Amino acid sequence: MSEEPQLETKNLAETDHFIAWSAKEPDGETTYHVELGQLTLHFFQEEWDEFLDLMRSLG
Repeated sequence: MSEEPQLETKNLAETDHFIAWSAKEPDGETTYHVELGQLTLHFFQEEWDEFLDLMRSLG
C-alpha cells in the first residue's frame, strides 16, 4: 500500500474565529484556504491573487 504524500502547510493569518493557510501540493502547486467557521474557501494561485485584490478594495 502506498503512503499519502505529506502536505507542507503554513498558517498565513489567524484570529479567534478565522484562519487563512496555504498548502504546497504534491504536484508543486500552492493552494490557499480560508476557514470561516463552518465554511472553508479553497483557492488556486490565480484565484487567491484576485481574492486578495477584492479584499484590498474593501478598505
